[in-house]
Amino acid sequence: MIIKLVEIYETTSRSSNAESSYSLREIYVNPDHVVSMREDMSTKGRLTSGLLPENLSREQEFTKLFINRGNWGSDIVVIGSPSTIQQKLKGKGLLKG
Repeated sequence: MIIKLVEIYETTSRSSNAESSYSLREIYVNPDHVVSMREDMSTKGRLTSGLLPENLSREQEFTKLFINRGNWGSDIVVIGSPSTIQQKLKGKGLLKG
């Protein structure tokens, strides 16, 4: 089963000295490929600094997911606390307990 989440990602700029900007997009994650997850305080800091999209609540929490992609992995930041994300993934063979 595939789970829909909302990812926060850094948009690339053409100028190396331009300030980073961030956007949101829907992503679909296979819970069987999530290796671990943790609260992402650095993204929370970006939110309080006003660097993230304005439509996010200042109380929002973020989770970094570590995804196994075969020979290498990737990590993504999604909207929601680790417990909220765990609940979305629960019952899919991940993080039982």
